[in-house]
Amino acid sequence: MTELHKENPAILIIDLVKDNFDDSKNLPITSFARRIIPPINRLTGIFREKGWPVVFSTDAFNSQDFIFTSRMKPHSLAGTPGAEIADGLDYQDGDYWLPKPRFSAFFKTGLENWLRERDVTCCAVAGIATHFCVLTTVMDALCHDFKAILLEDCTASYSESIHEQTLSLYRRNPLYPLLSVASSTDLITE
Repeated sequence: MTELHKENPAILIIDLVKDNFDDSKNLPITSFARRIIPPINRLTGIFREKGWPVVFSTDAFNSQDFIFTSRMKPHSLAGTPGAEIADGLDYQDGDYWLPKPRFSAFFKTGLENWLRERDVTCCAVAGIATHFCVLTTVMDALCHDFKAILLEDCTASYSESIHEQTLSLYRRNPLYPLLSVASSTDLITE
């Protein structure tokens, strides 16, 4: 795993928006997403204590968005309550709320420059979905020359098997230690 004490990390929390926690939508990911809030809150508290950046990057789509020409239904529309950071997350003044127009937190958001201005060298990535928006953010972090940590107990998918399969793909990879999979406990212990 990346030696965090030698890095200047940021934590990126992906797509934990109110629409994804709306019980009336009956989304399969909701119950899994609820489970990751306590470890995320624990980590964000530690990051703040250390003076490390905390970023909440959330979907902010347009109702006429290209992606809604697929099977995906409109959700997390920019400017609506459903696109706001979900209740229960420890979002505080000083954290950075970064709405994003696509899957990766880096896509057309200016995140790379914001992180460079803060001398960040490593991105610990949490949120949903492990196999989709979290993974694209992890890969884009690498593509922008940041080390990346995929936080296994702070990410979730719509099923436990999809989550575990995604993590398994990256537990042993040729980019280690630039890309690693770790638990929040391992990250805190380190």
